[in-house]
Amino acid sequence: MKISTSILNAENKIKSILELNNTKTSYIHIDVMDGKFVTDTKFNTIKEISDINNNAKRKLDIHLMVENPIEYINKLDNMNIEYVTFHIEVEKNIKEIISKIKSMGYKVGISIKPNTNINKLVPYLKDIDLLLIMSVEPGKGGQEFLPNTIERIKEIKNLIIKNNYNIKVEVDGGINEKTITKLENVDIAVVGSYITKSDNYNARIDTLLE
Repeated sequence: MKISTSILNAENKIKSILELNNTKTSYIHIDVMDGKFVTDTKFNTIKEISDINNNAKRKLDIHLMVENPIEYINKLDNMNIEYVTFHIEVEKNIKEIISKIKSMGYKVGISIKPNTNINKLVPYLKDIDLLLIMSVEPGKGGQEFLPNTIERIKEIKNLIIKNNYNIKVEVDGGINEKTITKLENVDIAVVGSYITKSDNYNARIDTLLE
């Protein structure tokens, strides 16, 4: 399993990035919020994302919690990004969004909220690289891991295996040294507060990877 560290709740974002550069985290997870799809507004300017990109020695893992993903994707040109993930719940122009991300040279992710029907993903699974399962309601850090996530992971993994899709599974929300033990067969765990609210990023990440 790989770790994607969310800096959403980090007090000093750039300082956190510089510290993460010297850890075993695989990605820097950036939660882009427009104040519409979710109530909060974070990382919604190109300058903020560029500053992170310029300081990070790890690839970025971009999570778009926005109503109009293409508006933001257009600004992400020439960055050190692995995945750009948007929400299935935007419910319009899904194929166009997938094509746009691919045209930028990035891998495509789709995210799903805790209570959204998994079958909504089915028409798009053959075209994506990553499936981000939310284990909390999107929009705020520091929430507790939702228990029904375990069953949803199993359902989604079965869909992927049954159809022989090459899709990585990522889980985001409430992950710490205890809840990560529940994430069998998950490829990437997004971890925020457990790492960035500590005074030793290395120790926390090493614990997660054990």
